[in-house]
Amino acid sequence: MLDSPTKSGPFDSMGQADALGFVLAGGHSSRMGADKALELFAGQPLVAHAVSVLRQAGLTASIAGARSLLAAFAPVVEDSQPGMGPLGGICAALASTSACLSVFLPVDLPLLPASLLVFLLHHARTTGSAVTLCSVNGFAQSFPAVLRREILPLLQSELEAGRGGCYSAFQAAAASLGQPVSVLPVELLIQSGHVAHPGDLIAARWFLNVNAPEDLRRAEAARFSASAA
Repeated sequence: MLDSPTKSGPFDSMGQADALGFVLAGGHSSRMGADKALELFAGQPLVAHAVSVLRQAGLTASIAGARSLLAAFAPVVEDSQPGMGPLGGICAALASTSACLSVFLPVDLPLLPASLLVFLLHHARTTGSAVTLCSVNGFAQSFPAVLRREILPLLQSELEAGRGGCYSAFQAAAASLGQPVSVLPVELLIQSGHVAHPGDLIAARWFLNVNAPEDLRRAEAARFSASAA
């Protein structure tokens, strides 16, 4: 049986926030032909939309792996080793904070609802899982991800060894701690009433990656059809 998120505040014994949110926005946007973080979705840049989703989930938001030009939207944590991909941004973000948990949301998943982040974070707090992810249609998704800061050295080891794939790095880090990666099926979360999309989009559409102009058009069409329903 799945627990429901409680109303207890997200703070540690010292009164500090135990969790922070990071938008991953360090990609090269080669398929988009322009900086996709600044492409408009629902009338605002994708990066602003992602920051808003994290804040709706009750998190203080920063931008990881980004250029300083995005600092107008939220504080920026720049990569210590640029060009290392999302895992490099994750390591830089984890190194920048003392928070126990960090929630990572890519800039190119604009259809994800904040309620999914809320429940993944609740599950990570409740179970102590080092890595908490979700799945859709039976396939585990690398993001959104809730990570415990204690796995930072393990992720850095993967990065330094040239193994930059996020999901495989998450698996290796969790295994080093004697844990499996915690993967929650989105469909089950919806059926149990723990997670919902404000536009009633089917779960598979939540994970539409906006990597190219046609992807952005599909995301806007999905948003419009949901709002018109």
